[in-house]
Amino acid sequence: MANHKSALKRARQSETRRTRNRINKTKVKNAVKKVKAALGESPEAAAEALKAAMSALGRAASKGALHRRNAARRTARLARQAAAARTV
Repeated sequence: MANHKSALKRARQSETRRTRNRINKTKVKNAVKKVKAALGESPEAAAEALKAAMSALGRAASKGALHRRNAARRTARLARQAAAARTV
């Protein structure tokens, strides 16, 4: 464990950020799972779930839990899958 005052503070900050990032990443994973589950059901349900997932991905990217390009790539892939499900 750290001994210096600044190192102790840095450890506290790291722990706080780790838990915050973990929460955001979990929300993203759950939202993506809901989209994939809704793709099999109905296009309307998939569109609603996609909207929530895009919001969660954008929020995680803005908070720094995900890289912005990672979030954009995931959003684009989900949107493409939802569009394909709508046409089929």
